Amino acid sequence: MQPEEVQNYLVRLAQEKGFLERIFDALQEGVIVTDVHGKVQFINAAAAQLFAIEPEDALGRPLDEKLPGLDWISLGSNQGIVSRDIEVFYPQHRFLNFYVAPLHLEQEVPESDALKLDFVGYAIILRDITEDRRMAEATIESERFSALTLLAAGVAHEIGNPLNSLNIHLQLIDRRLRKASPEARAEIGSLLEIAKSEIQRLDSIVHQFLRAIRPSNPQFESHDLNEIIEESVSFLRPEIRDRDIIVEMDLDPTLPRVEVDRDQMKQAFYNVIKNAFQAMKTGGILNIRSWQNEFYISVSFNDTGGGISQEKMSKLFQPYFTTKASGSGLGLLIVRRIVREHGGEIEIESNEGKGVRVTINLPYGDKRVRMLQDQSAD
Repeated sequence: MQPEEVQNYLVRLAQEKGFLERIFDALQEGVIVTDVHGKVQFINAAAAQLFAIEPEDALGRPLDEKLPGLDWISLGSNQGIVSRDIEVFYPQHRFLNFYVAPLHLEQEVPESDALKLDFVGYAIILRDITEDRRMAEATIESERFSALTLLAAGVAHEIGNPLNSLNIHLQLIDRRLRKASPEARAEIGSLLEIAKSEIQRLDSIVHQFLRAIRPSNPQFESHDLNEIIEESVSFLRPEIRDRDIIVEMDLDPTLPRVEVDRDQMKQAFYNVIKNAFQAMKTGGILNIRSWQNEFYISVSFNDTGGGISQEKMSKLFQPYFTTKASGSGLGLLIVRRIVREHGGEIEIESNEGKGVRVTINLPYGDKRVRMLQDQSAD
């Protein structure tokens, strides 16, 4: 071949290589090619973005060096096709399907017309399955919650029966007490009133619990959210005194009225406050704050308890999971369901050893669409 032919051939190869790279960079799926030892030979734009790595820095380096935590030995130990799901924590928390296929090139056998396949490396296809997993988890959570609803409704019903019986018997005692001496009425009457009050409180808790856990649509009406917060705190006033807890409230008096189901929202606040009290045991400070921005009205509950470990944070919304010895594991699950049915979201921040902040964000006004900043104008 003449030098010009060789040069033209090399130019065509470079053009074809560049063309193929542009095709791979246009794919939404990540593509990585390695040699037989797992060293990166090519990585497309999608794969580099999924792992937040620079293609130039990855070329020629072992794949598991650029992706700490990847068990390349098990993935590339055999020369067969392997499909595994992996979890990525940086730059975004997502789940990927990691599909590994061996690459072979046909080579002519010297002094023979036969061809043999030489193993030259691996092709890795990365597919984002985050939404698929989240939808599957949402389905499982919905099924669990349906079963939980039936169980809780039955338990609440069984609790309600003895409460009604106790209330009837207290009324009978009260009637007979009217015939007793004034001293007896004064002494026993005060104890009777306390018992009646506690039974009414238990009955109210059961009814609120049933309203919260049953899959009923919220009855939206215009309410002052600060008033609902204050009512929730007032409902727990006896426990506040018993536990010697200080409740600080920093409520924005300029909050607009918001469309909520008053009883359900009160139940949500009650559950969050109750959790905070139990986390602080005796003593401590609970700071409740409300504020607004352009899109949300927010309420935060910040306690001075022991906080929640990072390991347990990921399990907070699982049914029956609880960090308390006598907890039911239902409180936050109910809160999240109520808040989401109001179009809002719940955020939980924990500083282990120092406390937990729970923030409830509720949309207000008829703002169904939010225009984002035009990136092309930058």
